[in-house]
Amino acid sequence: MKPARYGPFKYVPIARRPKLEWPEGKRLALWINPNVEYFGLDDVMPGVTNERVPHDQAKVPNVRNWSLRDYGNRVGVWRLIEVLSRYGIRASAATNSEVCDRHPEVIEAMLKHGWELIGHNQTNALRLNEMAPEKEREAIHATCERLAKASGKRPAGWLGAGLAETWNTLEFLSEAGIRYVCDWVNDDQPYTMDTGEPKMVSLPYSVQTNDVPAYFDMKVSVPEFEAMLRRQFDVLYREGEHSGRVMAIAVHPFLTGQPHRIVALERALEHICSHSGVWLATGEEIVRHYQASAFSSEI
Repeated sequence: MKPARYGPFKYVPIARRPKLEWPEGKRLALWINPNVEYFGLDDVMPGVTNERVPHDQAKVPNVRNWSLRDYGNRVGVWRLIEVLSRYGIRASAATNSEVCDRHPEVIEAMLKHGWELIGHNQTNALRLNEMAPEKEREAIHATCERLAKASGKRPAGWLGAGLAETWNTLEFLSEAGIRYVCDWVNDDQPYTMDTGEPKMVSLPYSVQTNDVPAYFDMKVSVPEFEAMLRRQFDVLYREGEHSGRVMAIAVHPFLTGQPHRIVALERALEHICSHSGVWLATGEEIVRHYQASAFSSEI
């Protein structure tokens, strides 16, 4: 996309859109996005606020913060798989492609349970906006190719590490076969972007119903995070009676996969899944339905 004052999409306020209909008259499409990530022990690690310190100030190895995150792939992701399976949810996992090489058991388990794999950089230690353009393009293509080799299916979706993009990212993603992107957290419904061939779709994601910002930035407690998820759902479900909504829940195995935090997700899902108007979908399923609808041509 070219540098501009507004995004590469039309501004269409939600109050002036046609009705969005989900399959079987459902009100709300729920998708769960575990961020399944890899950091090397020799990488500069995020600190206690989940942001990395400058390289010239970093101490490597950072055993405390590295091992905290390593817990996610050793233990936490397995706890998430069990909970989501119990509610019949197939997640759409934002996956660093290096997980395929370092922890193939995790990839195998996610695929066994019907999870969708979406691109999430090669490793979470390096973001797209930290690369030269030619390196960014290489990294995107390498990520997609490695996930395709591991899963037998090229990823349709993308979530950038740190939700980071450059002016070139969307074109590079389109070249690599990506059809929907989750970095733009500005809507409760999908919309079509003015870039890519075919045109890219933005799928609603959240840095609100997301455990990293909630626990690290907002400093919420486990009961408060559960309450946030329930309130988010209740409002979107009510609004979805008139036009369909999307709710994303983003979780990280090293955080929500902790024994004392998993209960927030369990109890929120118990509440959400007790409602008949909820479509438990993958990101790709939501986007495909949206693209096949008349709604997609109007926003």
